[in-house]
Amino acid sequence: MAKRDYYEVLGIARNASEDEIKKAYRKAAIKFHPDKNPGDASAEEKFKEAAEAYEVLSNGDKRARYDRFGHQGVNNGPGGGGGFSMDDIFSNFGDIFNEGSPFESFFGGRGGGGGSRARANRGTNLRIRVKLTLEEIANGVEKKIKVTKAVAAEGVTYKTCATCGGSGQVSRITNTILGQMRTASTCPHCEGSGQMVDRRPAGVDPDGLVRKEEVISINIPAGVAEGMQLTVSGKGNAGRNGGPAGDLMVLVEEEEHPHFKRDGNNILFDLDISFVDAALGAQIDVPTLDAKARIKLEPGTQPGKLLRLKGKGLPSVNSYGRGDLIIFVNVYVPTKLSREEKEQLEALRDAANFHPGADNVKKSSFFDRMRDFFNE
Repeated sequence: MAKRDYYEVLGIARNASEDEIKKAYRKAAIKFHPDKNPGDASAEEKFKEAAEAYEVLSNGDKRARYDRFGHQGVNNGPGGGGGFSMDDIFSNFGDIFNEGSPFESFFGGRGGGGGSRARANRGTNLRIRVKLTLEEIANGVEKKIKVTKAVAAEGVTYKTCATCGGSGQVSRITNTILGQMRTASTCPHCEGSGQMVDRRPAGVDPDGLVRKEEVISINIPAGVAEGMQLTVSGKGNAGRNGGPAGDLMVLVEEEEHPHFKRDGNNILFDLDISFVDAALGAQIDVPTLDAKARIKLEPGTQPGKLLRLKGKGLPSVNSYGRGDLIIFVNVYVPTKLSREEKEQLEALRDAANFHPGADNVKKSSFFDRMRDFFNE
């Protein structure tokens, strides 16, 4: 079944603010929460669907990719806009339900401090650049990238924070004219993590981390473009005090191709032919991104003629179909001639059919040809 539009899932406009997105998610989460709908599989699916929509739309980078490329622009592995479990939702978004007493009383703390602790512990994101050839972009590719990052060290033990008792928050009761008011804030001792490193081997930092090289496999979909950013969830730096890892952000760069130029999903190619082939016609092999293709040049082919090989371009990253290979025909004029070649051409200089306009056919301008070509 095709995924619903994320804005439709949350019932918001495409220009909704961050606050409107959060409020809409909170409303949907309360409505379809499993505790409120025990045994209702449909409600649970809608609960997960709302969390998936919120995960993308609440993140500026992911929202921009989704607005531009749709679901395929953000579905690049676990956490890229899909595949949530109930534990994922409560650990990552639990603090959304903790913004006022109605939510605390309804959910009974199920999604309370856990989300805040996970977010406080979460590792930082890593950013890398990956260069791709047009051939790799055309077909999609798996890249193995070596990165140096913070990882959780072996042999580290943890203890519960004595200040907050593992909740990651400290509470304070203040007397006011309206009675006692209870407020909560991040624990200053563990900075919201709820636990502290107890013992660590030599060479391990105070957060229980060491830096190591890791080879990460990245599946890059076909049709990506220069400047596009992909997210590999959980492959960034490990979190402090045993917290979850951040993400690996992959920025796509295109390598210059020796023969082709890219124009959106179309591929442009300059074909140089001889005067003889232009005048008499010929069958010529031209390169494509996956093989060679044979094209037929009609007799009298003019310089600047545009030819199109449909479907020989690049695929779209967020829809079906492919671009085209567009061929620009250039007639090569030799700069060096032998005596015999000069004599043969001199004999043709005054030939009737070698004079411009001899065929009495009105030639279209370059701009006319471009207009006609792209209006086909």
